[in-house]
Amino acid sequence: MLNTPSHTIPVLRIQPSHGWVSLKLGELLEYRELLYFLTWRDIKVRYKQTALGAAWAIIQPVLTMVVFTLFFGNLAKVPSDGIPYPLFAFAGLVPWTLFAYSLTESSSSLVTNQNLITKVYFPRLIVPLVSILSGLVNFAVSCVVLAAMMIWYHVTPSWMAIPMIPALLLLIMLTATGVGCWLAAVYIQYRDVRQLIPFIVQIWMYISPVVYPLSLVPARYRTLYSLNPMAGVIQSFRAVLLRTGDIPWGTLGVSTIVGLALFLSGTMYFRRTEHLFADVA
Repeated sequence: MLNTPSHTIPVLRIQPSHGWVSLKLGELLEYRELLYFLTWRDIKVRYKQTALGAAWAIIQPVLTMVVFTLFFGNLAKVPSDGIPYPLFAFAGLVPWTLFAYSLTESSSSLVTNQNLITKVYFPRLIVPLVSILSGLVNFAVSCVVLAAMMIWYHVTPSWMAIPMIPALLLLIMLTATGVGCWLAAVYIQYRDVRQLIPFIVQIWMYISPVVYPLSLVPARYRTLYSLNPMAGVIQSFRAVLLRTGDIPWGTLGVSTIVGLALFLSGTMYFRRTEHLFADVA
C-alpha cells in the first residue's frame, strides 16, 4: 500500500479580476526578482548595438538645452529667475525628461511585451513599472551633468534639496505610473493611441514650467495651472537646487494631490482591465 503524503502541493487558481480591485502590492513584492531582471534587460537592450551607448542620456537633454537657450533664452528673452538660462533650462529638463521617458515607454509597454504577457502569468503591473524604473539610469546621468553645470556657474543647492529631491522624484514616478497605466490599458485595445502619445507629451511640456518660470503665469491662473502635476515638481526642483526662490508649497500641494489621484486611478483601472490583455494582445 502506497504511503499517503503528509502534505499536499499548494494550488494557485488564477481568476480574472472584476470591478475595482486592489493593487495587490504584496504580489508585486513576491515577483520583485522578475521586476529587477526585466528592468536590467530594458537597460541593456536600450543601448545594445549603439555607437554612443549611454552617452545618449547626456546628448539628448544637452542638445535640447542648447536649442531652448538659443530660441527662448537669447531670442525670446524669457526670464530665468536670475539664473543663467542654460542652467535654468537644463534644471527643468532633468525632471521633465524622466517623466516624458517614463510616460512614453510605460504607455506602450504592454504592446512591446505582448509575447511575454500571452505566455506566462505574472502581475501585469510589473510591465509598466519596468519602464518607469529603467528611466532612473538616464535621470542619474543627467543629474551628474546638472551638478557639473552648477559648479561651473557657482550655484550651490539649498539644504532642502536633501529631503525634497527624493520626494519630488517619487512624485514624478507615481504620476508617470498613473498616466502610463491609463494609456497602456487603452493602448493595448485601441492601437491608434500610439498617435496620441507624442502629442500628449509635447503639449504637456509646454504647459509645464520647463522653458519659463512659474512667475510668468498670472496669479489668478496659478490654482488651475497647479492641476498639472509637473508644474509643482519642476518649480520646486529648481527652487531647492538653484535657489530661484521659495518652494511653491501651494502649487506643489495641488500637484501632489492630482499626481496621487492619477496614480491610484490609473493603476486601479489597469488592474481592472488586465484580464483582457492576453486576449487582445
